[in-house]
Amino acid sequence: MQWETVIGLEIHAQLATRSKIFSGAATAFGASPNTQACVIDLGMPGVLPVLNREAVRMAVKFGRAIHAEVGERSVFARKNYFYPDLPKGYQISQFELPIVGKGAVEIVLEDGSVKTVGVTRAHLEEDAGKSLHEDFHGLTGVDLNRAGVPLLEIVSEPDMRSAAEAVAYARKIHQIVRYIGICDGNMQEGSFRMDANVSVRPRGQEAFGTRAELKNINSFRFLERAINFEVGRQIDLVESGGTVVQETRLYDSHRDETRSMRSKEEANDYRYFPDPDLLPVELDEAFIEAAVADMPELPDIKRHRFQDAYGLSAYDAEVLTASREQADYFETVAERAGDAKLAANWVMVELGGALNREGLDIGASPVSADALGGLLERIRDNTISGKIAKEVFAAMWAGEGDADGIIDARGLRQITDTGALEAIVDEVLAASGPQVDNYRAADPGKQPRMLGFFVGQIMKRTQGKANPKQVNELLRKKLG
Repeated sequence: MQWETVIGLEIHAQLATRSKIFSGAATAFGASPNTQACVIDLGMPGVLPVLNREAVRMAVKFGRAIHAEVGERSVFARKNYFYPDLPKGYQISQFELPIVGKGAVEIVLEDGSVKTVGVTRAHLEEDAGKSLHEDFHGLTGVDLNRAGVPLLEIVSEPDMRSAAEAVAYARKIHQIVRYIGICDGNMQEGSFRMDANVSVRPRGQEAFGTRAELKNINSFRFLERAINFEVGRQIDLVESGGTVVQETRLYDSHRDETRSMRSKEEANDYRYFPDPDLLPVELDEAFIEAAVADMPELPDIKRHRFQDAYGLSAYDAEVLTASREQADYFETVAERAGDAKLAANWVMVELGGALNREGLDIGASPVSADALGGLLERIRDNTISGKIAKEVFAAMWAGEGDADGIIDARGLRQITDTGALEAIVDEVLAASGPQVDNYRAADPGKQPRMLGFFVGQIMKRTQGKANPKQVNELLRKKLG
């Protein structure tokens, strides 16, 4: 039997506010346990939550970024469950009336095709605390610093049919929230976490199969591996006569497997009801327009513009717009260099390779965009060759100065004087009689490859400083 996978994702993006969603406690990462939890976060008697206006603004911004309905009226509800890291015994979330309704995003698949994935809703909620097991020898510690941290939970439609599609969608949401500045996307710190609802069904069947929820995945690689394992587990289970149970499962990255955590709750298990301490949120058009007034150019629009304005391929445009920082860096380089394709190649290959080797983000590059643009200017005006430019770039990366200073200090300027180059060419040809005879006797189709011998000899004599284009022209002229 042929099986079809059905996947929906619930993504929790921590909003980049300085204070929590219902209190003034700080949200900074890395503080000592329980030092950033105030009486409101702890649910002490007599305290009342106050909604963070900035969290609302960020949610509206996301809604507009995915062309979604922004609710002019949304309601907070209490989601009741009992875990040690949930001090109030309930989580303040949104249920029936979320702040963001239906929207959609486009993802680019591995074959270059584009698919639209629906977004069901995005709602505001508070995070829970964190249970700690490692250092307590049979006991559990609780750190409530995260309690009350503002989250935007983004719920997709079950539109994805493979782990690769799910990863592409998750990356797209990650890209959007970072572009618009509402989430730093740091997975290691828990700022961006993913739950995957996975089921299988016979191909051609309309009804969904029973789903399992894979909880709290914090890397794209683990998301793909967890889904692939779960799909295989469910197919094996059904084909052997078993039944998939609706449950929540955890992914163990060390064993590369999912394991059962608890039976999956339904909405009625949480006994949702409107929070009596929080009024409905009513937004007017003025608030919504102000919230999106500083909206940057979004990645899809930027990608198409890079193709149209700079003549870049779809692949190059996709890579260069992967992050807002990289796109801005590229545009600065291209403007300074006056050659978008040259700039694209250097940003993706030379700079990208150096950043990967050092484990750096582009914002931490020791070579600024303006400095790299200055280096590429020297390639374009024939001051240096592309090969020598790599040497100059390495020196710039090591902090030796700008391109012009390094070129002058090391004496790297190309020899472009026609008379000087012609004399060197003549010397090489005079010393290479057999090779000259072989070249002239060779089939014309083989001659371009044979020309490399003479170019190599000239570059050796000039320590790589001869202008390659001029050298090739002179050689072809003199060899006939």
